[in-house]
Amino acid sequence: MTSAAQVTSYSRPAVRALIVAQFATISAFLTVLLLYVGRMTSAGVGPAEMLTGAYDPKDMLPFGMSGLNPFLWLYAVVGVLYLTGAVLALPLAIVAVALVAREREALPRATRSLLLAGAVGGLLVLVARFTPPLLDMHRWWLD
Repeated sequence: MTSAAQVTSYSRPAVRALIVAQFATISAFLTVLLLYVGRMTSAGVGPAEMLTGAYDPKDMLPFGMSGLNPFLWLYAVVGVLYLTGAVLALPLAIVAVALVAREREALPRATRSLLLAGAVGGLLVLVARFTPPLLDMHRWWLD
């Protein structure tokens, strides 16, 4: 009986980081979308009124804009991931599809599925980001 270590040609931590990056940017987009729709619904206004400045997303932070406020840090993380997703969605999708194509036999099925789901989700979010209703959401968030 021999015990040989199984050698993989890809880096497992790098693949995990890629999957986390894909789903973190998608989650940030969905969080901003839910905040936008929730704020619009609770105020009873339409998309045009959301851009007036009266419904600023920073106004939703409890306890104000103090550096000691943990909600501010959560808001900042979501904001950075939201903007990062706009820039890195396409490169992350390309890398994920290339990795799946190159390492098809070496990657476990669950990992392949997560990489492809993240790539498709990231591209769908990127396309949705530039539709007219969501351009208003983008302007509202970047106010």
